[in-house]
Amino acid sequence: MEEYIFKVIIEPDGEKWHAYCPVLEEKGASTYGNTLDEAFENIKEVLYITLENMKQHKEKIPSERKIREKAPLQTKGLKNAILYSEIPVQLSGQY
Repeated sequence: MEEYIFKVIIEPDGEKWHAYCPVLEEKGASTYGNTLDEAFENIKEVLYITLENMKQHKEKIPSERKIREKAPLQTKGLKNAILYSEIPVQLSGQY
């Protein structure tokens, strides 16, 4: 199993929150949420789907860095912040 970590940005956009991964945005790694927590959960799912698709199609996955440890992000209580975070993504390696 391979594990990667990608930087994401979550920022307010009108009444919603926009979350995206700069190095994978052109591959579709961008999403919205009605709340910060929803945007955070959505971008985790989008990253996983994007990377699985890239692996399945044998595309090179950009390497921000490969990791072994996970560090969860605390999002509760933030309302108007621009958040820079790192999200770990585990890939099955079955391709």
